[in-house]
Amino acid sequence: MIAAMAAFAVEDALLKAASTTLPVGEILILFGLGGALVFAVIALLGRDPLFPAAVLSRPMRIRAVFEITGRLFYVLAIALTPLSAATVILQATPLVVVAGAALVFGETVGWRRWGAIIVGLIGVIIVVQPGADGFSALSIFAILGMLGFAGRDLASRAAPKSLSTTILGLYGFLAVAVAGAMFSLWQAKPFVWLDWRTTIYMLAAIFTGAGAYACLMKAMRTGEVSAVTPFRYTRLLFGIALGVMLFDEALSGAMIFGSGLIVLSGLFILWRAKQTP
Repeated sequence: MIAAMAAFAVEDALLKAASTTLPVGEILILFGLGGALVFAVIALLGRDPLFPAAVLSRPMRIRAVFEITGRLFYVLAIALTPLSAATVILQATPLVVVAGAALVFGETVGWRRWGAIIVGLIGVIIVVQPGADGFSALSIFAILGMLGFAGRDLASRAAPKSLSTTILGLYGFLAVAVAGAMFSLWQAKPFVWLDWRTTIYMLAAIFTGAGAYACLMKAMRTGEVSAVTPFRYTRLLFGIALGVMLFDEALSGAMIFGSGLIVLSGLFILWRAKQTP
C-alpha cells in the first residue's frame, strides 16, 4: 500500500510536469491509452477476455462516468493548482465513500462516524479557504475530482464479481482517454508534438500509474482491509514532499491543520468500523 501511494504521488508529479507543455486533454488521452495498453497486455497474458459482456452492466457504466469525472477534474487540479493542496483534498475520498455507502447501499454508519465525516469535510473547507484572500476557485477542481473518485469506488463495489482487477484497470484507463477526448473537443486546443523530456514524463507516468494500481490491488486483495487502508494516507506525505521539493510550493498553517483533520477523521472511521460488529 505504501508503494502504491508513493507511485501515485510520483505519477501526479509527472503529469503536473508534463502539463507545462501539453494541453490537459492531450495528457489525459495519452495517459489513458498508454495505461489501457499496459492492462490489455496483462489481460492477454493472463488469458482474460478483453470484451466480457459484464463491462456493459449498469454499475460499470456508472463507474465509467465517475472515472471520467474524477480523472478530468483531478488532472486539471494538479495542472492548475499546487500539487500539495490537491493531494490533501484527495484524502477526503474515503470519508465520502463511507457517507455514500450509507446513503446508497444502506450500510450502518453510527453518529460517531457521521461526526468524523463532518469534521473531515470541515478540514477540506479549511484547506480550500473560501472567502479568504488566498482562496482560488480552481481548487474546486480538486473537490470535483475527489467526488468523482469516491463515486468510482462506490460503483466498483457494485461491479460484477466476474470482472478481474485487470479488466477494471483496462476500462478505467479507457475512460481516462474518453475524458481527454471530450475535454479536448471542448477546449479546442491544438495537440502539441512531444519533445524528449515530455515523452519521458508521460511514459514514466503511464508505467508508474500502472504499477501503483497493481500494488493497490495486491494490498487490498491479499491484506486485511482494516490493516492496510490506513496506509493510504501516506500519499499525503509523498504528495506534499514532492510539491515542496519539485515545485517550490509553500505549506500554510491552514493546509497543515486541515490535512490533520482529514487524516484523523479517516483513521477514526476505520477504527470505529473495526470496533463495530
